[in-house]
Amino acid sequence: MVERRLAPLTALTTLRRPRPDGVRRPAVPAEPEQLAGDRPSPMVDNAVYASGRRVATPDTAADSHEWLTEGYDDRMVWLGLYRPEAAELGELAEQYGLPELAVEDAIKAHQRPKFERYGDTLFVVLKAARYLDAAEEVEFGELHLFLGSGFAITVRHSESPDLSRVRRRLESEPALLAKGPEAVLYAILDAVVDGYSPVVAGLANDIDEIETEVFRGDPGVSRRIYELSQEVLEFQRAAAPLTDILAAITAGFDKYGVDEELRSYLRDVADHVTQVIERVEGFRLQLRDILTVNATLVAQRQNEEIRELTEASIAQGEEVKKISAWAAILFAPTLVGTVYGMNFDDIPELHWSFGYPFALVLMLGVSVTLYAIFTRRGWI
Repeated sequence: MVERRLAPLTALTTLRRPRPDGVRRPAVPAEPEQLAGDRPSPMVDNAVYASGRRVATPDTAADSHEWLTEGYDDRMVWLGLYRPEAAELGELAEQYGLPELAVEDAIKAHQRPKFERYGDTLFVVLKAARYLDAAEEVEFGELHLFLGSGFAITVRHSESPDLSRVRRRLESEPALLAKGPEAVLYAILDAVVDGYSPVVAGLANDIDEIETEVFRGDPGVSRRIYELSQEVLEFQRAAAPLTDILAAITAGFDKYGVDEELRSYLRDVADHVTQVIERVEGFRLQLRDILTVNATLVAQRQNEEIRELTEASIAQGEEVKKISAWAAILFAPTLVGTVYGMNFDDIPELHWSFGYPFALVLMLGVSVTLYAIFTRRGWI
């Protein structure tokens, strides 16, 4: 098994821990890996190591494989690929004996994080994440690792994670890199999990901003809550499986008596993962509460708008009643005047000496009566 190759790790401290004097050794600045678009080959880096030191940088994977067939136990090949084609990865599979099912997963990508063992070959899928400050969003990357006797093959399908930093850190620690593919696996897991911290900080800041927007009544906050919830869910899917992955790796290390120091650092990574998962779960619950509060505030604002519309409608109804009441009052004298203004010869009151006073009294009486009725009913 692969784990049998591990020996005590005394130089691992510089990877995660401060040095005994309290001073942390500065990390070697990372340089962006060369992408597939810069040259025809998907090969990002191809190195042969002996006793933890780079001894060759072959041009092809076949040349690297030849170094392993010469019978030196201290040699290791580390191949870095970026979006390889099926034929290219298939050629590697034949040379290094990679499992067919794992190769298919690496070609198709879009796999969930997982840890699988195929004989002496380990296959690990990880989801890296990084927070983009300018866009205020999380970018996820997928990484596939093939680990076997004397070789480590990494397959990336996105720009993250930055494996050049991991490689350069390991190359600066030959004693650690001499442990073989297991050291590569540990360092990549450590880098991926460490990369989650800025994402957690960025999401926390976004949630704080959303809380402010919710109580400010920003009309676009509901959409942002949904988008952020999707990012948190995707982040949770990336981080949560690492608990089982690290448990499986640690169990293998325990089974084959791997150096206790390395196991302790793996447990440290597992603790870090647990903290991340707890924070992400807290984000999910917090966003759920924010969404509930936002829905309540939206409902309150809608109720307030409906109340204002109702009050306006009631006020408008009162105005209509007043207008109608005065129209009725004014209609009474108009009606009397209209009746007696008709051009008929046989209208008795036209020749009656009290006809005019009677018409005035009639108009006034009807108007006063209507006014009294409308006033009593509150229309005026």
